Amino acid sequence: MKFHAKEDRSFAKTITWRILATMTTMLLVWLVYPDITKAVTIGLAEFFIKMIVYYSHERAWARISWGLISYD
Repeated sequence: MKFHAKEDRSFAKTITWRILATMTTMLLVWLVYPDITKAVTIGLAEFFIKMIVYYSHERAWARISWGLISYD
């Protein structure tokens, strides 16, 4: 039995990961440059750019069967 991740699963993982990662980036920017506007601006740009990159990466991995275990 072969498993395949659906696109909506990849999309859900993309969104939840991006929220966590973007919050981390905004916090780091705010700590280095105590400017909330700069932190939010960089965080929003990073959110959209990296979301596209992550989703593409996730879909590529969904096509690879290496490391998948089937349970019967």
